[in-house]
Amino acid sequence: MILRYFTNGILRLLFITLIVTLIGIITLTYNWPNGAEAESVPHSTVGAAEDPEPTAASSEPLASIRLDDVLLAEPRPTPGQSIFFHETSSYDTKNKHLNILKLTARQSCAIESAALHNPNFQVYVLFVDRKYSLVVDPNVGNRSIQQPLFDAILSYSNVRLRRLNLWRYAAGTPMEEWLREGNLFRSRYVVSHISDFLRFLTLFRYGGLYLDMDVVVLRSMEDIPPNYTGAESDTFLAAGIMNLAASGFGHQIAASCLHDFQTNFDGNVWGQNGPEVITRVAQQICGTKNISVMQTNRKRCLGFKVFGRGAFYAVTSDKWLNFFNPHKLEETLARTKDSYAVHVWNSQSEKQPIKIGSTCAYAKYAEKNCPRAYHAAGTKQYECPSEE
Repeated sequence: MILRYFTNGILRLLFITLIVTLIGIITLTYNWPNGAEAESVPHSTVGAAEDPEPTAASSEPLASIRLDDVLLAEPRPTPGQSIFFHETSSYDTKNKHLNILKLTARQSCAIESAALHNPNFQVYVLFVDRKYSLVVDPNVGNRSIQQPLFDAILSYSNVRLRRLNLWRYAAGTPMEEWLREGNLFRSRYVVSHISDFLRFLTLFRYGGLYLDMDVVVLRSMEDIPPNYTGAESDTFLAAGIMNLAASGFGHQIAASCLHDFQTNFDGNVWGQNGPEVITRVAQQICGTKNISVMQTNRKRCLGFKVFGRGAFYAVTSDKWLNFFNPHKLEETLARTKDSYAVHVWNSQSEKQPIKIGSTCAYAKYAEKNCPRAYHAAGTKQYECPSEE
């Protein structure tokens, strides 16, 4: 009798232990992130997504700047009344410091110029973080340059720095399932194509104005009616400056861009998923492939405005060096005198050496349109190469 009770007691204990173990395994399995979901799990001690209020301010040292999730932080983007920049270098495998918060002088200039000329719009700079752990490390890079640059842009009350997680950002949109297929991350031009992906997705979510990080805004764009882009050549529209309304026709255009992006995505062709997307969508809207016809007949395009090259791309990509050539100063300033913005074609010009000793169009744009970033970076960041 005693032996049977003792034996049954052991069995009961083993049974209870087994049940507890199984429950623990199931719980761990359910909560353990895998694949795409793993990247959406926040594990940073700097600017965690659940922190309720952003505290970035120009008086704070760089290491204390916090980035909150754009989907959670207040104030939220005002639909149709916000300007967006995307910083996607965290997906650059050549970057040794993937999750370090940083901006170049040119990027800071783009942000400041947008904030300066459009004070009634909120300017959102969205830092894309692949591991959701974007940190600020004062020991990486030239902190003597970075701190003044961040101070310069954050001195504008309408500038907001936010983090963006791809998986969270795509959730609940037409791109959610497509993103999980992984084609975007197998692209030969993954950083560029993530940028393409996000510009259309942001315009779908919020509408408003998207700007590339290598533009300089020259005057206010607040009063331009929504739903527009610009031609960069006789055959293509550009995706570096686009505005869409948050609802109605503008939202339909954004949805068409997302559909085209999925349908025609090609990770082996650099321009297939950016300029060519908006070009194909505009061709469908306007019922023509003739870029000149699109520019001269807005009614044909149902109210979608295609600006001529002079508005945003007065200096074409094959003439990018003119921005930095002192001998082309007067010609370039004259060519862009009626432009809303200039695009300096960073994919070609980013390695342009900076030398002391002369002036050029880009330095003139920077001094006038992003004065705080210009002075914060120091003359060596903006002066142009001398011609010998």
